[in-house]
Amino acid sequence: KGELRMQSLTFDDAGMYQCIAENDHGIIYANAELKIVASPPTFELNPMKKKILAAKGGRVIIECKPKAAPKPKFSWSKGTELLVNGSRIRIWDDGSLEIINVTKLDEGRYTCFAENNRGKANSTGVLEMTEATRITLAPLNVDVTVGENATMQCIASHDPTLDLTFIWSLNGFVIDFEKEHEHYERNFMV
Repeated sequence: KGELRMQSLTFDDAGMYQCIAENDHGIIYANAELKIVASPPTFELNPMKKKILAAKGGRVIIECKPKAAPKPKFSWSKGTELLVNGSRIRIWDDGSLEIINVTKLDEGRYTCFAENNRGKANSTGVLEMTEATRITLAPLNVDVTVGENATMQCIASHDPTLDLTFIWSLNGFVIDFEKEHEHYERNFMV
C-alpha cells in the first residue's frame, strides 16, 4: 500500500518525510512533516552542564533545556533546599536559573526538575565560584605624531585555575593580529 508505520516514537523521529512513487511512466514525490506534540521531559540530548563556573560577585545563568511537549513546569533545588524567586535568585520561564551577586555560599549541587502531563525528569550540575577577572592596569590615552609608534598596556588579575585571553579592539572592531601584523604587534609580559 505504500504505507509507513512507526512505533514508540521519539523526538528523533520528527522531521520531513518524503514518499516517492515511480513506475515506467515517471516519478512523483509527496512530502509530510511529522511533529512530536506530546512527550515527557528528557535531558538525554541536552543535559545540564556538570560543572558551572561563576565569578565572585557576578551573575550566573544555569540553563535547563529538556525536550518536552507540552512545555514543562520548572522547579529548582540546591542540595535538598527548594529554590524560589527572590532578590538574588530568579527562575526564568524557559527553565533557566539566574543568581546575582554570587558568593561562596552559592556553591553546590543544583538540580532542575521539569514536569508536564506526560511525565517528569531532572538533571544536576555543580556550581563552583572563581575569582572575578579585573583590569589592574588599563590602557592610557596616548597622543602621538603621525608616523611614530605607540604602546598601550593592559594588565588583569584573574583566577589562577582559569586561562586569560586579551582581546584588543579598535572602534568596536576586534583587531586580527595575524592579518594586521605589519601594523599591530602583541607583546606578552610574564
